[in-house]
Amino acid sequence: MSARILIIDDEESIRFTFHRFLKAAGYNVATVAGCKDALERLNSTNFDLVYVDIILEDGSGIDVLREIKMRGLNCPVIIITGAPVVTTAMESIRLGAFDYIAKPVNQESLLALTRNALKYKATFEEKERYRINLEAIFHSVGDAIITVDEAMVLTELNEAATALCSFGRDDIGKPFKTILSGSCGGRCTKLLEATITSGKPQKAERLECIQKDRGIRIVNLQTYPLLDSQSQTRGVVLVTHDDTLVVELVKKVAELKQFHRIIGKSEPMQQVYALINALAKVQTTVLITGESGTGKELVAEALHLAGERSHKPLVKINCSALPENLLEAEMFGHVKGAFTGAIRDNEGRFQKADGGTIFFDEIGDISQKIQVKLLRVLEESEFERVGSSVPTKVDVRLIAATNRDLQERVSAGEMREDLYYRLKVVEIRLPPLRDRHGDIPLLVEHFRAKFNAKFKKNIEAISSDVLAFCSKYPWPGNVRELEHAVEHAFVMCNHKIITCAHLPQDLMKIASLRRSRKAQDNHAPETLEALNKTGWNKTKAARLLGINRVTLYRRIKKFNLKEEPPDMI
Repeated sequence: MSARILIIDDEESIRFTFHRFLKAAGYNVATVAGCKDALERLNSTNFDLVYVDIILEDGSGIDVLREIKMRGLNCPVIIITGAPVVTTAMESIRLGAFDYIAKPVNQESLLALTRNALKYKATFEEKERYRINLEAIFHSVGDAIITVDEAMVLTELNEAATALCSFGRDDIGKPFKTILSGSCGGRCTKLLEATITSGKPQKAERLECIQKDRGIRIVNLQTYPLLDSQSQTRGVVLVTHDDTLVVELVKKVAELKQFHRIIGKSEPMQQVYALINALAKVQTTVLITGESGTGKELVAEALHLAGERSHKPLVKINCSALPENLLEAEMFGHVKGAFTGAIRDNEGRFQKADGGTIFFDEIGDISQKIQVKLLRVLEESEFERVGSSVPTKVDVRLIAATNRDLQERVSAGEMREDLYYRLKVVEIRLPPLRDRHGDIPLLVEHFRAKFNAKFKKNIEAISSDVLAFCSKYPWPGNVRELEHAVEHAFVMCNHKIITCAHLPQDLMKIASLRRSRKAQDNHAPETLEALNKTGWNKTKAARLLGINRVTLYRRIKKFNLKEEPPDMI
């Protein structure tokens, strides 16, 4: 679109000349004779350039110039004068005119001046766009942003900086050091000075920033040099991120020993808690995996109770406990007469869970037929009751759990791949108890309180030997096995303290057998040492070890022991 130019002059010949020259150059030109008409045109049209005579019949070009500046119009103004003098020219420039042009007008001069004025306008507008965008970014960022010049004088700050620090916009123009709070510590000053000196970004993490009215804030600092066209440092921008809430949350989570009914404070369990929190309000399918006895059902309960569906039902179904035909009826319900014994309509688990959550335990055990029907529910949110062709809409969140490797089942053709990926939108993998031994004392204490109430006993403590045993035992049955062991001990204990004698005997036998096997596995070093001492004389080595030669040969084969050749000198 061609530039719009307004000519204001009370001489018709001047207006005609300007119009002809500029129109021929491709500009969109409008002309008026006086101030009043000019101001009306300025009200209705956005002009890119204004030429105005210094003297008009109903005013002056200076009046028009002042009005344009007062309105904040972004169009250069060029003064037309018949008798240019220094005072007139300087006054117009001082008031904001771009330039002036003398009568009579030369076409070449007029067009050159017009091009310069429009180029200036375009450059100014581009810079203004950058400035406005930068200012919007500057003030919308949640982190505190502060800029200083090379003399460490505060030049700018955003609202976040005002909220975090002890100074405000009234401090702009003051030396940075003088406006810092006495209790602040001033480490940000050192970072700024280092950036000015080196010309390189600086960084400091998790610093304690002590504020008078807000206590200790934990902040991360990052500085960047502000460079001129010659790559010289002319200032620094300091970005400060207040990490206090994150640090407090991490500390709080680290101290969390129980999450709903899940017990544990170990790092693996903290990660599980964080994932449950993140997924609680996200209505997506979740697959909980882990060995048997790790607490998958408790995680499903926590996901339900922490989410927006907590006021609605949580319906559970064990896929391995029912044959295919009964499982289908349990899941989707049936109508009267659908099969022998179906004497009335029955509502299925999906319908009971409408608006809430349905939990499929041992999802890896469902048949291909059930997989197809389940996939339809997940994709279309509807199902058909057994014996009916009428679809029923349902709004449920599905959580599934398994201790099996579903990927292997897919590879073996036992599970549909599309269902597998539909179930495994997000996976929560529960760690086995052997990977969280630090949680065992917490779990034991939790079970002590639980079984005291259940059996109406007053067991006051668990012996240190029991705790030591529990901490070393690998617990292949995980938390469930530990719970059963403690329950057995409660039944057997008639005193105030549970000892190792109260633990299940088969558990102690397994532990003893493992220790024996471990001891046998440690025979390799002593056997090799005996062989080396006797120069690999098997008879002497067996005698030295106190075993027969047959046992020695078994060890040599088992541990793949070989005689090392003598050193060559």
